[in-house]
Amino acid sequence: MREPVLVERLRPFASTIFAEMTALANRTSAVNLGQGFPDTDGPDGMLKAARNALFGGANQYPPGPGTPELREAISEHRLRYGTEYDPDGEILVTTGATEAIAASLLALTGPGDEVIVIEPYYDSYAAAVAMSGATRRVVSLVPDGDRFALDLDAVRAAVTPKTRAILVNSPHNPTGTVFTRMELAVLAELCVEHDLLAITDEVYEHLVFDGAEHLPLAAFPGMPERTVSISSAGKTFNCTGWKIGWVCAERQLISAVRAAKQFLTFVSGGPFQPAVAHALRHELPWVESLRQSLQARRDRLCAGLADAGFAVRPGAGTYFVCADVRPLGFTNAEELAWRLPEAIGVAAVPVSVFTDHPEEWQHLLRFAFCKREEVLDEAIERLRTL
Repeated sequence: MREPVLVERLRPFASTIFAEMTALANRTSAVNLGQGFPDTDGPDGMLKAARNALFGGANQYPPGPGTPELREAISEHRLRYGTEYDPDGEILVTTGATEAIAASLLALTGPGDEVIVIEPYYDSYAAAVAMSGATRRVVSLVPDGDRFALDLDAVRAAVTPKTRAILVNSPHNPTGTVFTRMELAVLAELCVEHDLLAITDEVYEHLVFDGAEHLPLAAFPGMPERTVSISSAGKTFNCTGWKIGWVCAERQLISAVRAAKQFLTFVSGGPFQPAVAHALRHELPWVESLRQSLQARRDRLCAGLADAGFAVRPGAGTYFVCADVRPLGFTNAEELAWRLPEAIGVAAVPVSVFTDHPEEWQHLLRFAFCKREEVLDEAIERLRTL
């Protein structure tokens, strides 16, 4: 028999849990709380700006770094955190945050390097590290009351002479953790002490709840020159299908990331870039109403999950809550996740698939609450049948 054609380092990533679970939800007509995409559109002003761009001739290649108006809008937006980036040379527009992360790892890490990854981790991280040829070293979050906390001693112990970078995601998918000022300050100190790069995934930066605050790592002492800050429009403005992301970093880092990115997609999203620029400048009040709505929907789903018998960890940000299946008499959340769509018509994602140590996370399911209230209510009713 012919040898597998996929190279060995990518064989563990042949398919994503999101594609598989969404396909299963579609086959079984299940309520899909597995994949984190909203089921409503973003602000009207942004959509009209996209339509105007589409019919106004913005349908060819945009400039390689992104349109000037979008880079300027991103620069203005980052000032809210006290971080300043020159739109001409310190900002790069990408095909979503996923490409931004991949291009950053491809450009800045390679064989012989180690990258610290905090688990559970978004599944593209491990694949991107593998594509770069680097080695990932995993540090697990740990339970701390109702949240999952960063094990700072474990992060410190994971640093070796080969460590090149640390990949930081806050607000954190899948747990909903928002890292505290103290946690981030220690990370910054470690990066400075060991001369590490930080690649930060901040796509849920506006979706924080209960008074939590998103604090970019790049704003901490010693970090502006060593941090690659990544975000996108998809989660902030309910336009995940547009795939408009961006990288902010000092000029030398952006030059490196652009060198890799230009041979992935080159450019994309021509008509959407002016629309995202409009949204960053004019639609943040809409985002605040979205944030409030999501907090209410999070609370609605958490109450329903608790009523159904789960032990719930609500999280302080993102689209997601984690639910412990053990109070219901189950021990393996991954097995339960594959059974739920057909058994009761609800799809969720097992947290264990986002880890290198599934046995430590096999009791948790991740549920997305970025859905209309009637969709959440239908899911809650079905979950009660467990």
